[in-house]
Amino acid sequence: MAKINFYIIKNGIIARKHNTIYFFFRDENEQIQRKILPIEKIYQIFCYGRVTVRSGALSYLMKYKVPIHFFNKYGFYEGSFWPRECLVFGSLLVKQVEHFLNKEKRLYLAKAFVKGSLQNILVNLRYYEREGKDLNQSISEIETLIEKIENVGKISELMAIEGNAKEKYYQSWNLFLPEKFKFEKRTRKPPENMINALISFGNSLVYSVCLSEIYNTQLNPTISYLHEPFERRFSLSLDLAEVFKPLLADRVIFKLIKKKKADESYFRKELNFCVLNEKGKRIFLEEFENKLKTTIKHKTLKRKISYQRLIRLECYKLIKHLLGIKKYKPFIIWW
Repeated sequence: MAKINFYIIKNGIIARKHNTIYFFFRDENEQIQRKILPIEKIYQIFCYGRVTVRSGALSYLMKYKVPIHFFNKYGFYEGSFWPRECLVFGSLLVKQVEHFLNKEKRLYLAKAFVKGSLQNILVNLRYYEREGKDLNQSISEIETLIEKIENVGKISELMAIEGNAKEKYYQSWNLFLPEKFKFEKRTRKPPENMINALISFGNSLVYSVCLSEIYNTQLNPTISYLHEPFERRFSLSLDLAEVFKPLLADRVIFKLIKKKKADESYFRKELNFCVLNEKGKRIFLEEFENKLKTTIKHKTLKRKISYQRLIRLECYKLIKHLLGIKKYKPFIIWW
């Protein structure tokens, strides 16, 4: 049975009554309502409101291995409750650490993640170029940066190349997005305008989805290769998210703007920041969930798989590389 992602954007309480999990919240008339959470059908929960989770409900969710991701008012990931580790593989953990400590092995994987990310943003730009947008210069500049990756000898240099390419990529959005979504510079904490609010919201979602897929494999999410492992951060999720942001976050943003599902009424603006309001979060999450469920015929497996499943397959590819079975090649959009 296929499981669903469950999104909560209202303030409320998750509580357990007997063997049923409920979400209690107040409606527009300040009346308390409750919604059943079909725990056996839920894959993961995303909380964007101020949500209290009662201990009985949390225990039951962990029993069914349902992780809960929490986000702040800006849409940034704050943390997760995770079920107890059940997929433990000591030999793989040793290999993960070995590939981090070995400069050459780490650099290979870091380069692969950056190549995958930049190749995928080129796919997005070429789509709009075919629609008649003048993106030739942006594409050429990013291609030049990709060519420099092979000669890089330090992670810091690699990150600089990625940063430059991303800046050119975002600036190129001005050639095919409306003026009101004009990109000037990347601002994160907090996002200062509508386009930055959309980027931050989408990127945090991709990060948390990658984290869930890693959890369902034997990989350790704290050992990474492109990003530095830090306390309180699952840095391997950051590595994988770089590869999938162009497919999952960016394409959702383009579609929302193109279909005029994102305008000023979907945002809350204050003195120095701009965030999605409840209506904006709802429409973004609906479109993001549709994107995760979208299927494509896999070139190797010769069967249809969802975009979300592509992330799990990427984890398996990384495992094979770490174990010396097959060299890792990053996911690149082929359609």
